[in-house]
Amino acid sequence: MAEGRLGVGFIGSGFITRFHIKSWVGVRDADVRGVWSPHAGRAEEAAALARSLRVGAARAFASIEEMVAAPEIDCIWICGPNHARIANMERIVDALSRGARLVGVACEKPLARNGAEARRMVELVEKAGVLHGYLESQLFSPVLERGREIVWARGAALGGRPYLARAAEEHSGPHMPWFWRGDQQGGGVLLDMMCHSLEVGRHLLTAPGAPRNTLRPIKVSAQIASLKWSRPEYADLLKEMMGPEVDYRKAPAEDFARATVQYVDEKGLKVMTEATTSWSFVGAGLRLSLELLGPEYSMSANSLDAGARVFFSRRLQGKAGEDLVEKQNAEQGLMPVVGSETAEYGYEGENRYFTQCFLDGKQPWLDFHAGLDVTRLLMACYLSAEQERVIDYPPADLDTFVPAVARGTWKP
Repeated sequence: MAEGRLGVGFIGSGFITRFHIKSWVGVRDADVRGVWSPHAGRAEEAAALARSLRVGAARAFASIEEMVAAPEIDCIWICGPNHARIANMERIVDALSRGARLVGVACEKPLARNGAEARRMVELVEKAGVLHGYLESQLFSPVLERGREIVWARGAALGGRPYLARAAEEHSGPHMPWFWRGDQQGGGVLLDMMCHSLEVGRHLLTAPGAPRNTLRPIKVSAQIASLKWSRPEYADLLKEMMGPEVDYRKAPAEDFARATVQYVDEKGLKVMTEATTSWSFVGAGLRLSLELLGPEYSMSANSLDAGARVFFSRRLQGKAGEDLVEKQNAEQGLMPVVGSETAEYGYEGENRYFTQCFLDGKQPWLDFHAGLDVTRLLMACYLSAEQERVIDYPPADLDTFVPAVARGTWKP
């Protein structure tokens, strides 16, 4: 470790890794020093992006083991596909067992595809004996952080704790084929995006500085559906865009999910979260929204209402892109502009927090155990949707449950 700085290596070279790398312009205590991907050319492209942004002298590595053993690498960010999580973590642990040294490992959401795999991730990181973090960017969104701080300092202090949180993440669908495949991703939009929304709701309802286990989940209710992408014309379009292995006529995943989780706090008071996620939302682009309600107060936020707006007439017909907002759906009309997506969505704050914790030798409060908690809640949501009933939490055999979507047997 260079004095006062960490060297970070990324597993994965896709969309999320590049988002993290772009966010590093707001990180002071660490440098991006390496990228490994099974696609060597893409690893070099991601490393070149880091160098071009001057966020680190990154280089592409030939293997995970080589990157873990490199003297300039102190921490690993796991950002590869869900179905590679455990194999990636096992290779890290194997390299450490042969003499390599790391300070910490951080893993992108979700921690794993189901409860059993999430427990395995926890076992592996504890075997490794390193600090660990669960990368849930939305908890570090400046809007959420500041709004939560004010609501608890003013509203809750005078009127009592908040009792209902709502969170939603909606867009028109993921970038890569593996996201759409239940057998690889582990589910559909519920697993992919409700991991954000459930944790946002829990975080809003938890007092600043209080531990996550202040709130204990007791009941879960959920529904899932394929509203758009299993329609024949859209199933065919999806297959055309993503390749023949993504066939929603034969093996669909849910493109809509909603869930309600009831908690009790340390005083026995009941509070609730409502979460909604969608791959069938057609708007300007990615929409993140949240609400927090208490006895005499409320707060709300919507990512599409936060920045500038531009208008392009129908006479302007440029190429499609995502230069205005993530998951952009149009290039004409009145469009929102998110000034800094890496800041607004929480990536900068998240990466500052975890690098500072690792540099100081401090275990982050948002760790692999938190990722396990979130994964188990998601499995309870799938169980509720499949059985069409409210689930008392935790249900029996939760860690052996695998959703029908992941097994390829779900019928919308």
